[in-house]
Amino acid sequence: MQKRCRIIYNPTSGREAMRNDLVDILTIMERAGYETSAYATTPEPDSAKNEAVRAAKNGFALIIAAGGDGTINEVVNGLAPLKKRPKLGIIPAGTTNDYARALHIPLESPVEAARVIARGQTIKIDIGQAGDRYFANIAAGGLLTELTYSVPSELKSMFGYMAYLVKGAELLPKIKPVDMHLEYDGGTYDGKASMFFLALTNSVGGFEQIAPDASLDDGKFTLIVVKTGNLLDLMKLAVKVFAGGNHIDDPSILYVKTAKLVAKTASERMMINIDGEYGGDAPMTFRNLKQHLEICANTDQLPETAVTARTKVEQATRDELMHEIADLDQDEATRLQQELDAKEQAQEKKN
Repeated sequence: MQKRCRIIYNPTSGREAMRNDLVDILTIMERAGYETSAYATTPEPDSAKNEAVRAAKNGFALIIAAGGDGTINEVVNGLAPLKKRPKLGIIPAGTTNDYARALHIPLESPVEAARVIARGQTIKIDIGQAGDRYFANIAAGGLLTELTYSVPSELKSMFGYMAYLVKGAELLPKIKPVDMHLEYDGGTYDGKASMFFLALTNSVGGFEQIAPDASLDDGKFTLIVVKTGNLLDLMKLAVKVFAGGNHIDDPSILYVKTAKLVAKTASERMMINIDGEYGGDAPMTFRNLKQHLEICANTDQLPETAVTARTKVEQATRDELMHEIADLDQDEATRLQQELDAKEQAQEKKN
């Protein structure tokens, strides 16, 4: 029986690039061996989520979420609760495209993104759960939530990052730290903080150095708590982020790994951002679902530290090869050893 693929696309994401490329994308997936069809989301609530559930229950082997981070989040929320979950592909067509960025999927061309999916390279990735909701990239409380909600969707589509930067400059002087109580693996933070991030990838708001050592499949969130609300301190932290992730050692930052987080406030309201959208108010409990979804990725371009399971598989493969080499004559063994070393050196250069 031929495998089936369902493309769930947002016809209004970005600058409506998907409409122009849809025929080419369908052709690419058909040539990859999938009987492929497409569904355009509607303004109805949970349109992408409901279609993902329907397609999964009807036996589709691959679901492709084509749109911005919001569309991807809806599809993830459709698939994550299911016992039998199809593979997930992503075609970025939004503003920040954080998750596609973390997976090294081409951001500028939906057609090139489809070609990555068609190659069939996949990894199993962690998913976050907050109550009955799921997230693929980030949960947060504090400034980030205000910034995200304050930028109108039409400005995000038209101006992308510029819209966030302009609104961020407007909001920075208004930052007031919140009294937070955060319980994480092995510790507790009690005190004022302007924001916390709970990241599953290294890409947050389009910046790839906020959680520089984030792994996609280790069962741990990267928890970042910004303890200061001082404007000058925040600007200094931003400089350290751009300088290569040096902020993680700053005394005004709490930077830890955790599989669970309980976030509360003393009395003030703290809205929770889940993959860029409002996800409710604190108190809230977050759990990491380790390697919960199988997702298409550009695995040749992923950093070694991003995928722990792949590293173990590659080491096991090398160990097997070494045993085989030991059984060969000296000349043949030397040749194979040199080939193996050359491949590893080439991979290190890519990373």
